[in-house]
Amino acid sequence: MWNGKKKAVTFSFDDAVKQDIRLIAILDKYGLKGTFNLNSGYLGCKGNEDAHGARHDKILASQVKSVYAGHEVAVHTLTHPNLTGLDEETIVRQVMEDQKALSALVSYDVFGMAYPCGGVNNDDRVAEILRKNTPVRYSRTITSTYNFDLQENLLRFNPTIHWIEAGAEEVIDKFLALETDEPQLLYIWGHAYELDWENGTEEKFERFCKKLAGREDIFYGTNREVLL
Repeated sequence: MWNGKKKAVTFSFDDAVKQDIRLIAILDKYGLKGTFNLNSGYLGCKGNEDAHGARHDKILASQVKSVYAGHEVAVHTLTHPNLTGLDEETIVRQVMEDQKALSALVSYDVFGMAYPCGGVNNDDRVAEILRKNTPVRYSRTITSTYNFDLQENLLRFNPTIHWIEAGAEEVIDKFLALETDEPQLLYIWGHAYELDWENGTEEKFERFCKKLAGREDIFYGTNREVLL
């Protein structure tokens, strides 16, 4: 399936925050790959401080190509609205303006995506609009499956788990112990600002990465590499 391997791991992180630089350093240290979903309309903006005291300041547009080198940049819409509440024209504009801006910044065609906002942030209508009107070929939701099965509907692709939630390490251990004849994918998502939520959180993320790294039976790739 993936270079002859039946198991694969991919990561996905949203919002283009400055903490992406630290997070990517950890991924690179362990030979892991991720996809980073950016709002081009907010690049360079000063963000808020969340309830955990973490800053949400954004990467500069001029940094995008170098910061995300070796990983994948993907659409997160121009300004992060919940697409389910928008008309078709606005949805297409939000996605296409972001896609075009990001493609220009990284010098390759961007066609991955993650839906912005929490709660119910996607539906069949939005997915069909993406399919008919944009080059987007896969788009991640925020609905955890807690399993590793492949999915047919790539435009409403559900991740395995949000790395910060309880039980993430148990899911990782289950995946590592898995012996399978069928393709199985561990898809972990989150936000790099979560590294700053409390003491020890960054160390926890690095522990997960170290545990996943260097396995001969696992393919490590971006969303593009594992889904297509």
